[in-house]
Amino acid sequence: MSIEDKVESALDTVRPYLIKDGGNIKLLEVTEEKVVKVELVGACSACSMSEMTMKAGVEEAIKRAVPEITAVESIN
Repeated sequence: MSIEDKVESALDTVRPYLIKDGGNIKLLEVTEEKVVKVELVGACSACSMSEMTMKAGVEEAIKRAVPEITAVESIN
């Protein structure tokens, strides 16, 4: 399984919560430095809680599933 597939699997664990609130998340890339770049879409892109969602939900889920990831960045 590629690192991108592992990251997508981790994102799949948080997607139901984002979708429930009218949003979603897209994986844009995993850099050579093992930085994951994502985009929050729908209601999540403009939500005032999106920074907390990124840190507490998305980043934690990704780093737990793929420990070699060094950082998670949102392009929004």
